[in-house]
Amino acid sequence: MHMKLDDITYMNPWWEGKEDYHVKQWEKQKVHWEPKWIREISLKPFSLNFVLGPRQVGKTTGIKLLIQKILEENPPESVLYLNLEILPTYRELLDIIREFQELKKEEGIKTGYIFLDEASSLEGWWRGVKPLIDSGLLENDVITVTGSSSLRVRRDIELFPGRRGGGKTLEVMPLSFPEYARVMGLKKHKLEGSKVIKLFEKYIQTGGFPGSINGFPMEDLLGAYIGEFVRFGKSLEIAKEIFSALIRSAPSATSFRALAEMTSGYSYKVVQDYIEFFRDLYILGMAYLKQGNQVMYRREKKFFFRDPLLAKLFSLWSGTEIGKDALYEWIVQEHVFRKFGEIHYFRNSYEIDIIASDMKIEVKAGKAHRKYPRGVKVLEKEDVPFFLIELYNEDC
Repeated sequence: MHMKLDDITYMNPWWEGKEDYHVKQWEKQKVHWEPKWIREISLKPFSLNFVLGPRQVGKTTGIKLLIQKILEENPPESVLYLNLEILPTYRELLDIIREFQELKKEEGIKTGYIFLDEASSLEGWWRGVKPLIDSGLLENDVITVTGSSSLRVRRDIELFPGRRGGGKTLEVMPLSFPEYARVMGLKKHKLEGSKVIKLFEKYIQTGGFPGSINGFPMEDLLGAYIGEFVRFGKSLEIAKEIFSALIRSAPSATSFRALAEMTSGYSYKVVQDYIEFFRDLYILGMAYLKQGNQVMYRREKKFFFRDPLLAKLFSLWSGTEIGKDALYEWIVQEHVFRKFGEIHYFRNSYEIDIIASDMKIEVKAGKAHRKYPRGVKVLEKEDVPFFLIELYNEDC
């Protein structure tokens, strides 16, 4: 069966003057916000944009809100949206884009806006686009590609050297705590202590995913990740055991070998492969040991979950309880990582959990009992939300 433009009209309701389903759902949600990242996408032809980020973080909804804005000033036939999960091969993609070019010609439309959603689910998707870019057929268009597997799409991005025009690469992550607080109506000048702490307790429960913030069942998100594990040929049993080992060893630094010893005999190579995979899906982050200016790549690493809800999901799924100290440390690690793009830790007679730029931070779920060297910021449990808001002060 060969797919044609007619077969995907249901994905492009604006062609028939109808309202988009995702936009309707977004409007119905009790807590909804317009994501900042949609303003950063380049809409100037020619541009090839990439939007990466975990499952269910709101990439599709953001794209649909952007389409709504585009349609305010452009005819409906100038926008093509395609979820690549439904295409059997890249050939259909090539045919549909070619047909879209014909439609534009008939309608006298110069610039087309093409959105390719969930590219990581279609093997070799780029083969449906690259020949058309190389032949100059899309020089008046703007293409935006989304994906949930950073490794897969990042690898694909490299296939377009010098062919991206004004295109941008954006990463969309679940809301940080300061963003969450703002969405929940906390004003910058009204940082009442009890309100901030209450909101932070809620954030720990829901994380920054739009669905969980709106009370949708957590199983939806877990199902989306399990779907990714299966799609990429990973064993659910092995994944479960590795998450369990990671959570049990946290917040201490550990090695692939040490984690392997905590499983039913998998090799450290298998453990390393799975952890790399979890990093590609934006589930885990990693910090290396740093001594002086030297990064010790071969030594133990600190792993952290990239959102409190992900930590909760995989703790329940693997039947392993998270320690409070680990959860607080993970949240701070992720926020500092997002701010600086990399984090490390330090250890000799004492340990410093997080080092980034000229910051040194130690996170304690209880009271800090020991003295730390000068310049080390020690965060006790109730300091964490205020530290995070201060960290992002200029961004909020």
